[in-house]
Amino acid sequence: MLYLALVQKQELSGQTHLNLLAHQQDEYKWEINAEARVLRVPEAIALHEGMLVLVELSSQEEMLSIQDATNWVLDLVKTYLTSGVTPAFLKAESERSEQWRQTLTLQNQELARRSLEVEARREQIQALEESFKRDKENENHV
Repeated sequence: MLYLALVQKQELSGQTHLNLLAHQQDEYKWEINAEARVLRVPEAIALHEGMLVLVELSSQEEMLSIQDATNWVLDLVKTYLTSGVTPAFLKAESERSEQWRQTLTLQNQELARRSLEVEARREQIQALEESFKRDKENENHV
């Protein structure tokens, strides 16, 4: 699983730790970690205090990869924030699309109802035509 983490150094021990801030749920969805999670960094990995990193962990929470998150954050800013895509904008768009979906559902239900009415009228007309033919045949035989 991929995490966004903040590099922190312990004052007493001097050890480097990662404060796991958020994790990726799917390609475009992240979730803030509800509880604080800290991961010790091996001494062989040199990181600077306050640095944001992307760290990939295995299911056993073994560190698979770690990289500076600067370019990733800048890409987010470039992709979303420079074009005015804000959380409020996304929420408004989500609400608008939900209203559109509901409108289409209602229209679809209305079309289905009208289709049933047309079919019922068609059957009535066919029944009247058959009745008319029988009446006409009966008149011709009389």
